[in-house]
Amino acid sequence: MKIQERVGGGNNRASAPAQPGAGERLPTPPRERKPALAALAVLLILVGALGATVLVLRAGDRISAIKIEKEIPVGAAVTDDAVTEVLVAADESVHYVEWSQLASLKKLKAKYTIPKGAVAVGEMFAEGTGLPEGKVNVGLSLKEGQYPSGLKPGDTVTAYRVGDAAAKSRNDGAQTGSGSTAGAPLVESAQIALVKEAEEGTVSSGTLPVTVTVDKAVAGPLAQAANAGEVALVRLPAGGASDGN
Repeated sequence: MKIQERVGGGNNRASAPAQPGAGERLPTPPRERKPALAALAVLLILVGALGATVLVLRAGDRISAIKIEKEIPVGAAVTDDAVTEVLVAADESVHYVEWSQLASLKKLKAKYTIPKGAVAVGEMFAEGTGLPEGKVNVGLSLKEGQYPSGLKPGDTVTAYRVGDAAAKSRNDGAQTGSGSTAGAPLVESAQIALVKEAEEGTVSSGTLPVTVTVDKAVAGPLAQAANAGEVALVRLPAGGASDGN
């Protein structure tokens, strides 16, 4: 009986499942592959690389153009201190004046007042004076009270003679009975071509340099009155006459 019990006990021990030893890992199921996600990742990388290449190419497609640093009045030419070099994106639909063409540009005249900060294009300039036939520019130096506030290029004004000469003309007209002409304007209608405000950081002289476009026939009397400091401007309403008489 004891022998049989020993044999039976041994058989029970042999039939028990073996336990994994220390340090051994359990088998894992094979990892599932996802080829669609891998292809998408590759595609995104390629698209990003292509976009970066396009940006680099576009950044390099630039030309050296001319930028206006000082306002250029109508009929005036470009000077070295009025321009600077700037890089702009090349565009066949915009006729930029390239920096290499500066010498040729100096031979042309502004067709209209070109503001500071504008990039020069061919349509802004022309040969000759750039003024209509029979028109000229006259420079004025006006004191406070001789011009309206907010005067700007493109405004239409009437020019009057003021001061001692104007007073004498009124007195003479009264004595001769021709008072109807006393106080008549020097120029009925003129267009402001340039108003040169004092630059920041500079000391103002107390006068405002203004350039007006008028008929050649009235340029002489206006220039004489301007030289004597006896010109005052009155701004006309928008849409007023502008024939420069």
